[in-house]
Amino acid sequence: MNFAPELLRKSWFLAGPTACGKTDVGLLLADRLKAEIICLDSMTLYRGMDVGTAKPTRQQRQMVPHHLVDVIDPDEEFSLAEYVGAAERACNDVVSRGKVPLFVGGTGLYLRGVLRGVFEGPQADWAFRHSLEAKANENSPGWLHSQLASVDPQSADRLHSNDARRIIRALEVLHLTGRPLSDQQQQVPLDPAEGPTHVHWLSPPRDWLYDRIDRRVLQMFDAGLVAEVQGLVQADETMSRTARQGLGYKEVISHLEGAASLPETITAIQTRTRQFAKRQHTWFRNLAECTDVPFTGTESGEQLVERLLS
Repeated sequence: MNFAPELLRKSWFLAGPTACGKTDVGLLLADRLKAEIICLDSMTLYRGMDVGTAKPTRQQRQMVPHHLVDVIDPDEEFSLAEYVGAAERACNDVVSRGKVPLFVGGTGLYLRGVLRGVFEGPQADWAFRHSLEAKANENSPGWLHSQLASVDPQSADRLHSNDARRIIRALEVLHLTGRPLSDQQQQVPLDPAEGPTHVHWLSPPRDWLYDRIDRRVLQMFDAGLVAEVQGLVQADETMSRTARQGLGYKEVISHLEGAASLPETITAIQTRTRQFAKRQHTWFRNLAECTDVPFTGTESGEQLVERLLS
C-alpha cells in the first residue's frame, strides 16, 4: 500500500518528539498554508482518551479542521495499514477542496508508512499466535523479545520489549514467509524528484524538552488524568492492548490496581515519556526524507513557522 507520489508532493509534514510544541506550531503553519491538519498520532485516534494524549482541544480543532482524531473506540485496534489508508482518503478530501494536507504528530511509524508505503504481510495464523502467547505466559518477562532478537535483530531493536502484539506479528511473518519482517519492510525513500519536499521535524535541546515533559505530566494529572483512566477501565468495553499501553494510561491503570502510589506513578510516566522522546528523535533522524529544524526553545511559534516557510 503506497501513497500516490503526486499526493505526497502536495502535502506538508511537521513531526517531532512529544511536548516539543508541534500542536501550536502546526496551527500557525496551517493558517499560513491554508491547510487542514491530519493527525500523525497513534493515540489521538481514540475517543475518550483526551488528557493523556494531549489531544488538540475543541477550540484548536475549530480554528483549523483536523482529521484522524476520535475515529475509534478504546476497545479497538488500528493497524498501520488502516492508518495509511485513512490518511490517504483524508488527503484526497483536503486536496479536493483546494486545501493543503498538513500532517502533524510524533508517531514515527505512521510517518514512515505514509512516506514509504506499508508491507501488509500474510494473513494471521491464529494458532501460531495463541501458541506464542501461551509460551510467553510460561516464561519470564522479555522472553518473547529475546526470541525475536535471535532471528530478526533489526525488528527487535525497533520494538519495545513489552510490545507483545507487534513482536508476535514479526515472529508470525517469519514463520509464514521464511523471511524476517525487517527484510520485507525495507521500503526505500522515493526519488527526490518524486517525493515530498516539505518533511520537517522539530529538534529541541534535550534538557529543555525533558523539563517540558515533566511539567506536562503534572498538568495532565491536574487536568484529571486519573479520572479519565478510571472511566475508561470501568466502561462496558475492555480497553484494547494498544490503548492500555499508551503513555500514562498503562501507569495509571497500575496505580488504580494498587501497584504504585500516585507520586510513584507520576515519576514513572515522566521517565517513560522522556525515554519515548529519545526514541522519537532516533526515528526522525533516521528517516532520510526528514529535515531537522533545531531550535533553542526561546523562539516564538511565528519564528519557527518563518523558518519552515523559508
